[in-house]
Amino acid sequence: MLELPHAAVGAAIASAFPNPVISLPLSFLSHFATDFIPHWNPHLYSEIKKYGRISTRTLSFLAGDSLAALGLGVFLAVNSSTSQAINILLSCFFAVLPDVIEIPFYLFNIRSQWLSSLVNFQRRNQWNVPALPGIISQITALLFCLLVIFS
Repeated sequence: MLELPHAAVGAAIASAFPNPVISLPLSFLSHFATDFIPHWNPHLYSEIKKYGRISTRTLSFLAGDSLAALGLGVFLAVNSSTSQAINILLSCFFAVLPDVIEIPFYLFNIRSQWLSSLVNFQRRNQWNVPALPGIISQITALLFCLLVIFS
């Protein structure tokens, strides 16, 4: 799943559970649960296997997605109380953390045992579908999260 819907789920969890002792672990676990929603995202592992690197186009797409996720978190945090703002930002971060941890693997060719295990686990536990239905499902998840946040 893309980072923007992951971050939205984290923010929705923070909105529903303002206690960080509850919202942070739930946000982290939500990452793995939401990867079972049918979705599309760039196939970084396949690109590396095929071309030896991630394409500039894919990197640009991922940067835009990451900036959108960060922007959503900051927007929601700025419009919240101070304590809830911190919880929202941290919940957004925890929701994307498993993907953030993979950055050294994909961008810096670091292939430690535990990092390779995480990448393989995440690759095996995805419900990938073609682009159009996969983007639609993520937009639907994003809209549902916004409904939870603003209701």
